[in-house]
Amino acid sequence: MSEARGEGRDQSGNLSFVVGCVDEDHRGSEEGGRIKNEGEMRKGEEEDDDKDDDSPPERQIVVGICSMMKKSKSKPMTQIMERLCKFEYITVVIFPEEVILSQPVDKWPLCDCLVSFHSKGFPLDKAVEYAKLRNPLLINDLNMQYYIQDRREVYRILQEEGVDLPRYAVLTRDPDRPEECNLVEGEDHVEVNGEVFPKPFVEKPVSAEDHNVYVYYPTSAGGGSQRLFRKIGSRSSVYSPESCVRKTGSYIYEEFMPTDGTDVKVYTVGPDYAHAEARKSPALDGKVERDSEGKEIRYPVMLSAMEKLVARKVCLAFKQTVCGFDLLRANGHSFVCDVNGFSFVKNSMKYYDDCAKVLGNMVMRELAPQFHIPWSIPLEAEDIPIVPTTSGTMMELRCVIAIIRHGDRTPKQKMKMEVRHALFFALFEKYGGYKSGKLKLKKPKQLQEVLDIARLLLAELGQHTDCEIEEKKGKLEQLKTVLEMYGHFSGINRKVQLTYLPNGQPKASSEEEECPTEGPSLLLVLKWGGELTPAGRVQAEELGRAFRCMYPGGQGTALSYPAVIGSPIGRRDYAGFPGCGLLRLHSTYRHDLKIYASDEGRVQMTAAAFAKGLLALEGELTPILVQMVKSANMNGMLDSDSESLTDCQQRVKVRLHEIMQKDQDFTEADYQKLAPTGSPSLVTSMKTIGNPVRTCDQVYTLIQSLTSQIRRRLEDPKSADLQLYHSETLELMLQRWSKLERDFRNKSGRYDISKIPDIYDCVKYDTQHNATLDLEDTLELFRLSRALADIVIPQEYGINKAEKMDIAQAYCLPLMKKIQLDLQRTHEDEAVNKLHPLYSRGVMSPGRHVRTRLYFTSESHVHSLLSIFRYGGLLDEVKDQQWKQAMDYLSAVSELNYMTQIVIMLYEDNNKDPGSEERFHVELHFSPGVKGCEDEENVPLGFGFRPASAENQEKQTNQGSLEDLSQDETDRALSLSEPISIKRSPMSRNRKTGSMEVADQGHVHDPSPLSHIQYTQMEGWCHRVFVCLLSHAGFEGCSMVPSIYPLETLHNSLSLKQVDKFLNAACEHSSDAHAKTMKGKHSSQSHAFRELGHLSFCIMMHLHETTTFYGSHVGSPINITWGIECLE
Repeated sequence: MSEARGEGRDQSGNLSFVVGCVDEDHRGSEEGGRIKNEGEMRKGEEEDDDKDDDSPPERQIVVGICSMMKKSKSKPMTQIMERLCKFEYITVVIFPEEVILSQPVDKWPLCDCLVSFHSKGFPLDKAVEYAKLRNPLLINDLNMQYYIQDRREVYRILQEEGVDLPRYAVLTRDPDRPEECNLVEGEDHVEVNGEVFPKPFVEKPVSAEDHNVYVYYPTSAGGGSQRLFRKIGSRSSVYSPESCVRKTGSYIYEEFMPTDGTDVKVYTVGPDYAHAEARKSPALDGKVERDSEGKEIRYPVMLSAMEKLVARKVCLAFKQTVCGFDLLRANGHSFVCDVNGFSFVKNSMKYYDDCAKVLGNMVMRELAPQFHIPWSIPLEAEDIPIVPTTSGTMMELRCVIAIIRHGDRTPKQKMKMEVRHALFFALFEKYGGYKSGKLKLKKPKQLQEVLDIARLLLAELGQHTDCEIEEKKGKLEQLKTVLEMYGHFSGINRKVQLTYLPNGQPKASSEEEECPTEGPSLLLVLKWGGELTPAGRVQAEELGRAFRCMYPGGQGTALSYPAVIGSPIGRRDYAGFPGCGLLRLHSTYRHDLKIYASDEGRVQMTAAAFAKGLLALEGELTPILVQMVKSANMNGMLDSDSESLTDCQQRVKVRLHEIMQKDQDFTEADYQKLAPTGSPSLVTSMKTIGNPVRTCDQVYTLIQSLTSQIRRRLEDPKSADLQLYHSETLELMLQRWSKLERDFRNKSGRYDISKIPDIYDCVKYDTQHNATLDLEDTLELFRLSRALADIVIPQEYGINKAEKMDIAQAYCLPLMKKIQLDLQRTHEDEAVNKLHPLYSRGVMSPGRHVRTRLYFTSESHVHSLLSIFRYGGLLDEVKDQQWKQAMDYLSAVSELNYMTQIVIMLYEDNNKDPGSEERFHVELHFSPGVKGCEDEENVPLGFGFRPASAENQEKQTNQGSLEDLSQDETDRALSLSEPISIKRSPMSRNRKTGSMEVADQGHVHDPSPLSHIQYTQMEGWCHRVFVCLLSHAGFEGCSMVPSIYPLETLHNSLSLKQVDKFLNAACEHSSDAHAKTMKGKHSSQSHAFRELGHLSFCIMMHLHETTTFYGSHVGSPINITWGIECLE
């Protein structure tokens, strides 16, 4: 933004406006600013001349819009100018197009600030002349707009600013400069002035007004070229068989950047604000994706900190306050490929609000400084990350780490078969299976190859009699059927695993052959199902929204929080509900967010849905997943190989199966063997079961009854078109249950205990989502299978404490090291992680930041990590009463359901000495996730997650404001050694699934077994957010979405040193024990390689994160809006 001095300015060159001052040139509206054209302005002047001089109007700042009428009257311009006029001292005047084109500049309307930009037909020379004559404040520099019209000049300026560009060369066909016109064209490359560009490469006209950009393809890909042009209807490019470059005109040739079919458009409003949107690359297929209103589909995305700095450089280098440019994300880097000049975002109300605020603040700050307009890019006081802890002390939130289980899913299904055909061995060798002895196939091409083999073998069975293949015919048919589901492949819902067996597969169950063949074979494991359901997506998204309550500004207006998806609140503007403090932090560099997920599709989609809710993103989950969620399959940080169990886990499973196969009531000895920790949830389940074999008999009988009922429904013509939840059919439901019926009891009558989790999984799914079928005895099957599962599932991860720790450390070593690294780097790398002050204009507290690390995983990692905290010696239950109460609570939790959360929060007390152990304060929170289908009467209650006290909330007028909070900080300050003062919400949990009711004001529920904790009534909006009932009439099957239990505080007075020491000891113990427990001949060698991998992993993660600036952002002020960092 530039400014020249002229008449009406003070000695500093600034216009001086005084309220009530009359000026001959301009008259303002007493009712505030509004958009006017030239005629209205003159009419207003005449009317003002007739007014009584005793009550002069206020002096207005006139913002002139000088552009072609198509641009001046566009929807974005109109929306922004209407908002700009809400500033009390600003009036907007639009220059008529006929005046711009036909009148001399001295006849143009007068203005104090000029918004003028070039487009087709616009007389830029006249605009420059006007600016010299009137010297207004320029929003976009006019002289620099000449340079923007020449791509050569654009690239030159970008290079001078150190902005990354694709490798390029300029071919100038100018008789006066023959040295710049050296072109040699080959079949698959061009050489431009000595620079070689292999195909694919891009050919751009040097004139930025020429949009005919060509992309040339190599002959190996079919040759030809894609010809891009300015959008016409629903086309933006067409394919041409022409492979030769153009022979007339001047061009820029540059290497083609592999962007995975996505371009990023960035829109700045000043150097400190940028909004970014991703769209399908026009070079992909030329079809413009449009929504139901005919608008091009674009996804708001988040820029990395480096991309934000690029936006700042572009804005300043070209002196264009409002400026658009294009980014290409490729190979882990971002490259600018075009600068468009003046450009607005379309169809974003949030952007319109922010843009008007930024421009209005700029104008007022430059032209009316005496009004002391604060410099805020829509920032408010709550942007400072000072929050109340659950102990009542005010501290600065520094880090939030959450480990979260995936959301509601369809039942997982699995089939194993031993294969020996040469085609399978060839496939195993083709993809490098012999290197590790294992192979995972998820890509469409790989799954297609497996399907082709299955089809070929089945075809052979139709022509020849082959006993070896014949015995597997049923499984080959099932393999073919599953792979042909959906009509297309996706690694998100199916995968095939192959494991090399040197001596073949020993007979282990009724599934295997009676007489196994000797010699090597491959164990093929086909997995399908387990997809995230619509209910799971809603759970994750709503939990993401609720998570904002833990951040600064998240303790506000609870009642405006939308409890039902589809509510207008939160859909377009997040300003009306709690949690906007997080969004402001995230949008102004000061929220360092990284989201990791295992390679399972349901986990990745849960992470994407959570991110959508957390950051108020819009649109589909796919672009969020691709750009925001990092697949963290690095040394098993979030993934686990269920086929490779430790010796300890194998022994535990054998012992568990032995105990559960006894045809007698559990004895006292059995209680000691199966529940040595005395867990109330385990003891309760064992009492419910009594005789495990008789209970399994009942379960088996109920499954038979269920399959019979489904078969009868299939025979009923009325059920022909019955559609179940998530597009399942009765046939598929019958297949699901029939397989469980076959697998649960083998031919000898013994029960396969490993199938109990699958039975519970299926009945829980049908009870929740397919209850409309009204099948008999499903609730009884649910009750019995849940009791069995409540024993089998947790005890598979260890029966006694030593086994639980051993197995947990085998699962969680990389994750523990990463958590330790997250906590350490928060306070050690100050210089690296905090915002550079040179780039902090418009940010009220550039030194403040919050680090968030979200880890989405499956049940195994959540069980294991919780075991480490429970049994790893973090605290002594005898000496620490709070920890004893937390352990009692965890022992009463029977199931770690979908969306289970373990949350670690790190605070810094700036009033403490930097070297003091009390400087950094850690809190540990937990939620058992989604409520069960049939919540029991005695649901365990924990401490609750209650920042601040009721008394101080009443005093506080503006929660999150540092000034307001500091006034009562003395009252809040508590010694960390004092007893906790966590407050219970008046909203008690209703025992009905997915609902809650407000407790009578005269009675507070006594939350046994924690009745000795003092509970106080307060506005428990945080509780309400976490427990709110979610339903959506538009979802498939109209299934109700169960609510999620609120976070419970396990401990709120840990020191960082204490936690770091604990994690360090757990990691060291795990490393020492791992070599002893690894299964196989080469355990010590694999341990060495694994430890080397862990070391490399930690170094890699440290380097990756320390070289990334803070601010993975989301959309608002530096709004580097809603976007997404590069994955690699």
